[in-house]
Amino acid sequence: MSNNIPLKELFSGLQNQMIAQLNTNRSNVKHPGSKGDALENAWIEWLRKYLPSRYSVDKAIVIDSNGDTSHQIDVVIYDNWFTPFIFSQNGFHYIPAEGVYAVFEVKPDISDTSDGITNIEYAGRKIESVRRLKKTTTKIINVGQTQDPRGLTKIVGGILTSTKSGTKKNNDTLKKHLHAQTNLRSIDFGCIADYGSFYIDYDNEENLDIKDFDKRYFEYYKNREFNEVVFSKQENSLVTFFMQLTRYLQQAIGTVQAINLQTYLDSIDEDIDEVI
Repeated sequence: MSNNIPLKELFSGLQNQMIAQLNTNRSNVKHPGSKGDALENAWIEWLRKYLPSRYSVDKAIVIDSNGDTSHQIDVVIYDNWFTPFIFSQNGFHYIPAEGVYAVFEVKPDISDTSDGITNIEYAGRKIESVRRLKKTTTKIINVGQTQDPRGLTKIVGGILTSTKSGTKKNNDTLKKHLHAQTNLRSIDFGCIADYGSFYIDYDNEENLDIKDFDKRYFEYYKNREFNEVVFSKQENSLVTFFMQLTRYLQQAIGTVQAINLQTYLDSIDEDIDEVI
């Protein structure tokens, strides 16, 4: 008797579970604002369920040590191990920019428009509003040894939708809109639940010779060159999206840089001692 587990069936079950949840929210909630909230909550709940506990997932606004903020972001994946504080006020979470791993815009249809622009451009602007914020870095103790400040971690940006209207087999328009998002607005990947997930392959490497961490970070996005968009099969949309997200988080980003707490306390004219 074989003890082999049919992974294909397990992945298919996971896929069908999320599709059912998204379709229920989309069909039964009629008010546009409520439908948007339902879709956002569906993605948030799913990510919370399957991501490791080191990652938190919320709707939030991202803030930096200057007090500048992002737009409201539908889905933020952020660190809850090394980020020591999250502001909560009037029902909103304000997450320090240093603790953010990934941000997503949630829409029903990737081919639709919002505020007179495509949903893809709309997502790009939301992503840009997070990436442009000031991020600090400082030394940290690891295995009893002091380590120098590390470079600024990248923030992954994407779009999550339920469907793609229009010609199902033609991705040319979608690719054109994704290609148009450049620099801090560039999109890394996304998921269209009933169509397929996708990621964008860029030609670029971080220039480690640039010692100024801010300059290195912004130069990385400025010099990104669009290569191609790669789509998954429709029946694997959510599974491949989740695996791609996990790969980015664990093998491309790792752990966020240590936050320089003093830069935040500067806003209230307070100092903290750095040593015991």
